[in-house]
Amino acid sequence: MKNRITCLSFCLLFSSWIPVKAQDNPTVTRGLLVARTETTLSSELSARIERIKVKEGNRFKRYKTLIQFDCRLYQAQLNKVKAQLQAAQKTLAANIQLQEFNAISNLEVVVSEAEVVKAEADVALNELRVNFCQIRAPFSGRVVKLHVAPYASVSPGDPLIDILDDSRLEIRLHIPSRWLSWVRIGTKFKVRIDETGRTYRAKVIRLGAKVDAVSQTLSIIASIIDKDKHLLA
Repeated sequence: MKNRITCLSFCLLFSSWIPVKAQDNPTVTRGLLVARTETTLSSELSARIERIKVKEGNRFKRYKTLIQFDCRLYQAQLNKVKAQLQAAQKTLAANIQLQEFNAISNLEVVVSEAEVVKAEADVALNELRVNFCQIRAPFSGRVVKLHVAPYASVSPGDPLIDILDDSRLEIRLHIPSRWLSWVRIGTKFKVRIDETGRTYRAKVIRLGAKVDAVSQTLSIIASIIDKDKHLLA
């Protein structure tokens, strides 16, 4: 089928090439232009924020540090357990030498080995905490919202920053189930964005798994074929 769809609504409204009202066209529906990935990064620590390196609307690269905590306490704890590990390793080495001369029991050697393993686990745990002192971007994108301010204290689970990946935007919409007679994965249509008045080509990339029994609609996902850095989710 060659049905084409154009956006006219507040977000997206799909219809034919000729602008018409939704109620006058049997192939009109509404949709949203959204980022494929959007998430809220939360704190893993009880700590004070030392610095926020981005602002709302800023772009960032993957792995960039977005928020830095004051982690002197966690670093000190890491240094302490590293020293304990070093002491346990030296004790084990000495006990192994003594065992060669039958001057120490096997049990004492086994206990020394367990102390080394315990100290290694403590080091790994504290290294993980220190790594949480920097909130790094899991992908390249933009800052949507900041939930915190510099020098504020946060607890584990507190939301810090909302981010999204706008490199690939998707159109999410619901279509009448009867459209399945012609809508398929790969079906192309055109989208007109109200805010800009620009029109873009798009195509269906995923179909919903179930038709809603009440509304008799199916959710579908489409991608924008024409790339435009000015498009916003």
